[in-house]
Formats: sequence, C-alpha cells, structure tokens
Amino acid sequence: MKALFSVLLACVLFAACKPSTVVNFDNPNIHYSGRVGIKKDAAELIWTASSVVVNFEGTGADAVLSDSKGADMITVVADGKVVQTLKPKKNKQKTYELVSGLQPGKHRLELFKRTEYQVGTLSFYGLKLHDEGKILPPPVYKHRIEFYANSITCGFALEDTTGKDRDEGFQNGYRSYANITARHFNAQYHCIAKSGIGVVLSWLPYIMPEIYDRTYPMDPKSKWDFSKFTPEIVIVNLFQNDYHTLSSPTHPQFKARFGTTRPSAETIIAKYQDFIKSIRNKYPDAKIICALGSMDSVEPGSPFPGYVEKAVATLGDKNVYSQIFPYLGAHRHPNAREHEAMAKQLISFIETKFGWKGE
Repeated sequence: MKALFSVLLACVLFAACKPSTVVNFDNPNIHYSGRVGIKKDAAELIWTASSVVVNFEGTGADAVLSDSKGADMITVVADGKVVQTLKPKKNKQKTYELVSGLQPGKHRLELFKRTEYQVGTLSFYGLKLHDEGKILPPPVYKHRIEFYANSITCGFALEDTTGKDRDEGFQNGYRSYANITARHFNAQYHCIAKSGIGVVLSWLPYIMPEIYDRTYPMDPKSKWDFSKFTPEIVIVNLFQNDYHTLSSPTHPQFKARFGTTRPSAETIIAKYQDFIKSIRNKYPDAKIICALGSMDSVEPGSPFPGYVEKAVATLGDKNVYSQIFPYLGAHRHPNAREHEAMAKQLISFIETKFGWKGE
C-alpha cells in the first residue's frame, strides 16, 4: 500500500510540474499591433495602444518583460476580459505571471500598453505557456483602423474620478474611445498619439506632421514602413492643443514658430490640409475622418470646428469626412463614461457612412 501511495504521489507531482513552453518574441504566431520596434532579443512597445496578442492552448501564461523607466502600465486581457494591470520593473528583465488557472483549451491573451511613449518603452522577450501549452495561429482581424491624435485618444486622466485631470496612474488607453471603437469592429488598431501635440503648434518642441512617420517618435531616423499596415479608416483627432497654444503668444513654442504674430485662419487650415494630404499620400485608398473634440476646442465660440469642416470641404477629396464630437462641458479630459459616449458616436458614424458591422 505504501509503495502504491508513493507511485500515485509521484504521478500527481509529475502532472503538477509539467514544464512551460517557451515562445520567443520573434515567433511568427505572435501578433503585434502598433508601431513595434524589433530588436535582436526583444520587441519594443513604444506608442500608446501597442500590444502583443496570441492565441494559445493551455491553462495560463507568463511573459518576460522589462521597461525603460519602470513606469509603463500594461493591461492584461484574457479571453476578452481585463485580468490585471502590470507595471514592469525598470531595466530589469523579469518573468511576470499574466494569467493562470484557465480551463484547459483554446484562449486569447493580450498585453496592451496603456501609457504613452514618454512614460517608457516596454521590452517583450517572450512567453512561457503553462503546462506544456501550445501557441496557435495568430488572430484574424476583420478591419484595420489608425488614429493620429493627442491626449484625449491616449486616455489621459480617464480614470481620475475626482475631475482634477490628474495623469499619474490615471491614464488608460485601453478604455479610450479609440480602442473601444476598434474592439467593436474587431479591427487591428494603430495609435499615433501624444499628449500636448498639435498640427500647427504644440506645447512641445515638435508637432504631429514632424513625427507621424516614425517608429520611435524621438528618433528622426526611425522611419516607419507604411507598407506594414494599411488601414481602411484613418481618424485624425488633433487641434485641441493648437486651440490653446495659438492663443498663447508668450509661450516659447509660439515664439519659436511664429514670433509675435498669430497665423491667420487661412494658414491654420492650409497646414491642417497639408497634414491630411501627407496621410493620403501614405494611404491612397483609406477613408479619412477629420475629428475634433470633445474638450474645449469644440466649446461654443471656438473657431476650430469650422477650421476642420472648411479644410475638409475645400480639400477636394471625396473620401475625407468631418466628425465633431459634442463639447463635454468642462475644461478637463473626458472620463471613462464620456469616452464610451464618444465611441458610441464614432461607431455610429462609421456604421452609417461605411457600412461596417460590429462583432
């Protein structure tokens, strides 16, 4: 009897200690969304909404990660449900448990960078699938969608329920209207966005037309290969920061670009059109939605909704549209509920204009 018990115990321990299956970052079944940099030993997630997505068969998974600053926040999603938020250590390669205890079978796992590029760069070295798990072919998306945008689309202060517009720890690109829209349509989603950025003038020393074509936003030599991803729809939601900076003649960025003279409405519209033309040059067949809102750039009396609408009307491109989000009524960033309302409006616009259907 004692011998039989020992055999049974050994079998149980063996079953409980099945080795993990190592899946390196460069495995072709790993799907990357966003402008991801590929290095010798890791994939680097840079922009908001960059993500790693895998299908696998098993009961759980770990990931080997490190972060350039130790401040990035990573949303972990298993089978469509958020299971945790990770904050990987600074410059320290470490294994993190993503999910465990799943029912044996097929599952989908996503690591989603919810923070902006200045917060840090996430290095993804690979996965360890529990209990001899098996990686499966990558997900198939029904559509492709891309955003060029600012802090609103980044989800700045989205989770700050105090209304104080705080950023630290409250930014969540996963819950932004853009990602809600992409998920609704089962669309692969790229997000080129930065808080404080504008088309004509930013709070920063650079504007979107100067960095929109980069893999690493602060490296002018890191030109993105636009043939890697061709969106069906491009949404441009900028001009919020231009609205304020162009009314701040004493700001260093205003002085650096315009001296003491504010550019005319005609100049502002022309520069916006130039940026839209740049996008059109990259994507000849895409539908382009020129959006604005829902912060105070669309408040009563603002000229910027008119700038967008005139730019679209006079561009001479039948596949460029305007979409103005209603003013949220407060001088702050939209919260989670307001992002959901924005997504509902954008989804309705896309369904009506282009006939897309939700999943």
